[in-house]
Amino acid sequence: MKVSQITYQHIADYIRLTEVSSAEQTLLTNLITIAKAFIKESTGVEDLDEFDDFVIVVFILCQDMYDNRTLYVDKTNLNKVVETILGMHSLNNVC
Repeated sequence: MKVSQITYQHIADYIRLTEVSSAEQTLLTNLITIAKAFIKESTGVEDLDEFDDFVIVVFILCQDMYDNRTLYVDKTNLNKVVETILGMHSLNNVC
């Protein structure tokens, strides 16, 4: 799977939502967009499909934002897996 192929249903399955309302579908779609933007800003990588490990980063970021009901990523409290993967691909040394 590539980052560009991730849908709200993939995220719903990952966070174990059995039924997805239209409001949750919209929320999950927005979370995917925010996660992608965060990865691009953090790494400087424009084509996220270039690295397969960004897929799990999107999943983890979306889960965190969903669980905490926030529409932003807390850069001071990143998941260690996310922090490590973003650091491996950082072109702009922001991470």
